[in-house]
Amino acid sequence: MTTSNAGTRAQATAQAASAARLRVTVPSVADRVAAELRLQLAEGVLLPGTRLTESTIAEDLGVSRNTVREAFAELAAERLVVRLPNRGIFVASLGPGDIHDVYTVRRAVEVSAIRNGGTPERVAAVRAAVEEGKAAAAAGDEEALGTANQHFHGAIVALAECRRLDTIMSQVLAEMRLFFHKATLDAHFYRGYLDDNEEICAALEAGELDRAGDLLLAYLDRSEAKQSAVHGE
Repeated sequence: MTTSNAGTRAQATAQAASAARLRVTVPSVADRVAAELRLQLAEGVLLPGTRLTESTIAEDLGVSRNTVREAFAELAAERLVVRLPNRGIFVASLGPGDIHDVYTVRRAVEVSAIRNGGTPERVAAVRAAVEEGKAAAAAGDEEALGTANQHFHGAIVALAECRRLDTIMSQVLAEMRLFFHKATLDAHFYRGYLDDNEEICAALEAGELDRAGDLLLAYLDRSEAKQSAVHGE
């Protein structure tokens, strides 16, 4: 084999490897659509029982119906949507059995993240979510208050600077909003978390990471008990 041929083959191999890495690291369009719908669930835009139509979402997001169908399959695997025969795709309504699973994940992921702290920028994002919640409360905007609470917990996990954990948490946040919806029939549901969020954030800012973890763990235990009571578990 000539040096020229060997060089050409090596270059081709490198290009193929680069293309393979690109396919792995760049999300497909369907993945991005699923991520957008997951975000809308977490933000409370899509409520439990809402019917989702391929054509409407495809038009809104500027993608094909086949792409939306792929995204629905991904969300169905995560139990965020359900397909009802002869009726279509609907946002899931989670029940009591899902609560313990979700909180088990939250305790493992959130408490670990906060006990390890984070960069000043990441800690500032947690503080920003706390202040967002205070502003929403002052404005009497309960939906925005709920969204700020989601941002708070997402920012805690983001302290770890781990994309895999962020991905896990995006699903958890969506599930949380689905079963929090029943609890928010109490108009001031989210206000009960404001003081907790402030105390946890203050401990984090002070570098009292074990205390922040203990506060968050107690918070999650109380929250699970509240959700179980609301859903009759």
